[in-house]
Amino acid sequence: MKLKRYFILFIVLISYQSKLFCQDISLFEQFNGRYDFTFIGKSMNTEENNNTTNLVTTASSSTNLNLNSNNSIEKAYLYWAGSGDGDFEIKLNETTITSERQFFYSGSFNDLTLTFFSAFADITNLVQTTGNGTYTLSELDISTFEELHKTRRSNFAGWAILIIYKNDSLPINQINVYDGLEGLMVNFVGEIDTVTINLNNLNVLDDVGSKIGFLAWEGDNLLATDESLKINGDVLSNSQNPPTNAFNSTNSFSGENNLFNMDLDVYDIQNNIQVGDNEAIIEITTGRDFVMINTIVTKLSNQLPDGTITIDTINKECNSRVIVVDYTIYNLNCTNVLPSGTPIAIYINDEFFEYLETTLPIPIDGQFSEQITLVIPADFPNSFELKFVIDDLGTGTGIVNELIEDNNSFTTTFDFFVPIEFNPLQDLLGCNEGLTQGTFDFSTYEELVKTNPDHMVQFFESQEDATLQINEILTTTSYVANTTPKEIFVRINDDFCFTTTSFFLKTRNCPPTVYNYISANNDTVNDSFFIDGLRDVFLDFKIEIYNRWGKLVWTGNQNTEEWNGYIQDGFSTKIAPDGTYFYLIFLNDIDYPEPLKGYLYINQ
Repeated sequence: MKLKRYFILFIVLISYQSKLFCQDISLFEQFNGRYDFTFIGKSMNTEENNNTTNLVTTASSSTNLNLNSNNSIEKAYLYWAGSGDGDFEIKLNETTITSERQFFYSGSFNDLTLTFFSAFADITNLVQTTGNGTYTLSELDISTFEELHKTRRSNFAGWAILIIYKNDSLPINQINVYDGLEGLMVNFVGEIDTVTINLNNLNVLDDVGSKIGFLAWEGDNLLATDESLKINGDVLSNSQNPPTNAFNSTNSFSGENNLFNMDLDVYDIQNNIQVGDNEAIIEITTGRDFVMINTIVTKLSNQLPDGTITIDTINKECNSRVIVVDYTIYNLNCTNVLPSGTPIAIYINDEFFEYLETTLPIPIDGQFSEQITLVIPADFPNSFELKFVIDDLGTGTGIVNELIEDNNSFTTTFDFFVPIEFNPLQDLLGCNEGLTQGTFDFSTYEELVKTNPDHMVQFFESQEDATLQINEILTTTSYVANTTPKEIFVRINDDFCFTTTSFFLKTRNCPPTVYNYISANNDTVNDSFFIDGLRDVFLDFKIEIYNRWGKLVWTGNQNTEEWNGYIQDGFSTKIAPDGTYFYLIFLNDIDYPEPLKGYLYINQ
């Protein structure tokens, strides 16, 4: 009888601790797709620590994985836990595993501090390689702390593997993995302790098939005082977990009921959540049992579109700020149509540039290609990042609930053709050959304009011809410009692009050439006073011819014929006597203010 009272006393004493330290349960990872989850695991305890005063914890235990062959393992996470400050290197199937993350919890009673730990490692590769079969965790050592914890009936150790698996026959689900280490205990008989855990980042679009799983430590089958597990105010229970004893050393995935101070439980929550919920409130109460929650996993049916976008090609032209972008919108690996009117934002160097919308609904696993023409202002650089974002109003926010919200953008680097550098060309000046016509040699300009010897240079009479590369000027050594000023367009080409420049052909009135000999004998040679470069050049010229005694014998201008040696003598005309005559040529040109003077010889 005394032994029995002693045993019960220790059961009560372990409940009279107060919490000193814990780590809140929070979202660790999220999966969206045709996924589901399961737990396997085993306690290191050989029996419940509340049933005996003996040491019950071993350093090794085993269990089996039996996944359906249609299920492929996406992720596998190992959690192990125990009493004390922690053992963070263990073996799984003789493979050494070192923890990647750790969680801690501590409580006290009568100035005695009791510590607990949990560790985490990603063992996806190991489980994918091993597959179904036996898994043995070993070398989990809490012996240093077991005697201390035995006095409070809190000596335990155990391990579990959370497996996220994929199956193409599954609906699209959202799997959320939350972890930390939170606990609850009471300070005296009659007190009820409560822990509330807020599960955020949910996206409840369809509650059918929804479930929640728990990895918990230190629960006892024999302690069931005011113990409950609630979600959104509703008590959860199943065939192995009654409403008043949620943490009772069971595994509702495998049906085991002898996990001894650990729980791997799963509950259907179809009737406990509502479409549109983005969070769930977990509430755990106890009036006696000491319980720690390590991991919570939710599965929610997630019937959503998943819009993604790619920039396929960007077409550009030389010397143009216009680009034509071909892009494709996808709605892959989803379970709902992406609606028409879904916004698309275009960014240049992360600055919002333009907004458009999808014009058609995109079916499940469908895609739609489109094209848009963009005019890039000159104040944007020649090289920039072009980004298209589906379901973005241009503010970083969208209007469509999607399966995955962080895969909506596509970014690429764009470069306009590099402008071709060239040397400027001076206008070319020639003599007016009449009515502003001139003959020019600009053959040297081909080399003068180049900054790169590999460039190709061509000359054209219009900007349009230069752009289209037609009607090239082939004679550059004696090009005749019928009228001047005449603009000549130069096209400079490299391997990718071209640019154009131009120069002007201009004429000036050059001094005329006087042929000062007349033989007026009608032999067609020197029959008149010929002045080359006068007519149609100096349009207002005047010629005066004087004999040796200074008498004016003839005058002419643009409207008269050349002087043929005849003079007007009263009412008759006669041939001028042989000899020397004098001429004055008034050009009436600003560049030639003084008349040209000279001698003229007539020889019949």
